[in-house]
Amino acid sequence: MYSVKSSATPEPPVAAKESEERTRDRVLGAVLEHGPVSAAELGERLGFTPAAVRRHLDALDRQGLIEVKRVSAPGAGAGRPARRYVVSQQGQSYLGNDYLTIAAEALRALGQAAGPEAIEAFAAARFAKMEERYRPVIEAAGDAVEDRAQALAAELTKDGFVGSTTMIGTSRTPSTLLSVQLCQGHCPIQALASAYPVFCDKETEVFSRLLGVDVRRLSTLSRGGHVCTTHIPVGRSMAAPHQPVGSATTQSTSTHQQERP
Repeated sequence: MYSVKSSATPEPPVAAKESEERTRDRVLGAVLEHGPVSAAELGERLGFTPAAVRRHLDALDRQGLIEVKRVSAPGAGAGRPARRYVVSQQGQSYLGNDYLTIAAEALRALGQAAGPEAIEAFAAARFAKMEERYRPVIEAAGDAVEDRAQALAAELTKDGFVGSTTMIGTSRTPSTLLSVQLCQGHCPIQALASAYPVFCDKETEVFSRLLGVDVRRLSTLSRGGHVCTTHIPVGRSMAAPHQPVGSATTQSTSTHQQERP
């Protein structure tokens, strides 16, 4: 007698499913850190074949955790913009916004009881603590703005903001036009910042004081950007020594008015 083998494909073991999920989370994390990023770039960074990368990207897209942006490369001319992947708003929530609903309700109650000035004071106090923790690390990086920006990005990453820096300009660029773009791929307080833009304002003021130059916020996750991007001029002299948070000479300027739509 001949035994008949089932043609049905056996279910993969639990360990294989878990491994698949961990790999997919790695891809999502790479999109978060390096986005907007192409499938080819992801494959190179993660050591995956193009087919494997696209399979995971398709799955993440179906889950609503990533989305495609059409991005024109600098100097690429008028050709069709390339496909680049970024983490979606749903993906940002998936990566962790615990307790933000409760926090938003608490801030709403604070504003109703004590006015918007109380919320601004709360945001200033929160980022004053960040400034105090970051300052020794930033100072240890030296006087070069680009080195200080890299140190700032590293500290932001430790706090879950997924910081990175990119130098804008070449050896032919006049020194006064050189700049660094500081990107934050994730914002643990995105929901709060969306409801209360003063959180972004205070964060940007801290960046300026830590780096010693005036910076400009180009985009934020809270206003629909795929990353938070801060423009940092490099070829300029350092600003005057920082003033303690809350001093009489410190002025609050809405950095959201500086953003591009």
